[in-house]
Amino acid sequence: MTVSVAHIASPATGTDPAATGAGPVTSGAEPAATGAEPVTSGAGSAAGEALLDESQPGGRRANLIASLRTLGSRPGFVVAVLFIAFVMVTAFAPGLFTSHDPYATAPADRLVSPSGGHLFGTDELGRDLWSRMLHGSALTIKATLIALGIAIVAGLALGVISGFFGGLVDAVLMRGVDVLLAIPSLLMALSIVTALGFGTVPVAVAVGVGIVPGFARTTRAEVLRVKTLPYVEAARGGGASWLRVLLRHVLPNSWGPVAVLAVLDTGIAIIAIASLSFLGFGAAPPTAEWGTLISAGRNYLVTAPWVSLLPGLFVAMTVLSLNHISKTLQELER
Repeated sequence: MTVSVAHIASPATGTDPAATGAGPVTSGAEPAATGAEPVTSGAGSAAGEALLDESQPGGRRANLIASLRTLGSRPGFVVAVLFIAFVMVTAFAPGLFTSHDPYATAPADRLVSPSGGHLFGTDELGRDLWSRMLHGSALTIKATLIALGIAIVAGLALGVISGFFGGLVDAVLMRGVDVLLAIPSLLMALSIVTALGFGTVPVAVAVGVGIVPGFARTTRAEVLRVKTLPYVEAARGGGASWLRVLLRHVLPNSWGPVAVLAVLDTGIAIIAIASLSFLGFGAAPPTAEWGTLISAGRNYLVTAPWVSLLPGLFVAMTVLSLNHISKTLQELER
């Protein structure tokens, strides 16, 4: 700012001796302008420090703690999280919540209604439905995790490359994603399962491929938003490599909406896997799986409705809990 005052004062000094008398006034204003300079730079420094503090791990940790407190004050969210935690535990340790063998038949206890000894009743072969439901969660949840892993890895890769590099790469990748979006997900899953063969893993792969486009689109949109933020531009202008900018600044700040979508798509994947198992594309009987359990009771909807109804309600509660968690996280992101 001192330089600009000098430029203004120099023409006034050289033009006319009369203007020289005004020279002291001009130069007298110079200290005032110079004195104002630290105020301006101080404000810029404060803004820069605030911007840096916001992107530091300490600032993110404080925001995380505040978010957890907000979420903990919502009873519906807490109940949904506890139920999903219960489902996850049963997927890896079903024996903690039941002592019945899920494959042991008892013809004398055929189609017994729900009671203290059999919480979900028994099926047409006398097998305990509660035990089969818990052991079936192992296959269904693990298949869901496989599908979600495929979708996240492939979707993140496509979205990050497309959004970060742009140009021709973006155009080509997004046109491929548009083609996948144009194909109905169930039809795509059926085609992949038919090509790979029946079973839990082929079903998981088929469902995972079907939800890749959503992750790719969401990731691309977030990368396009984050890469134009001031601190990202500052990092790039400071000479940081594109890989450092991507891993340190872009990806950590693009993960929020992708995580919300992951929770939502977990419920979608569960429904898709259970649907394919219901149609007979999943694990073969007598393997316990959520879709096959619901399918096995369709012949007894009148005489023993609990055979299909209770496993179906369990699946519905799982999906609704995931949807509620996703909705709450989405509101928190806003």
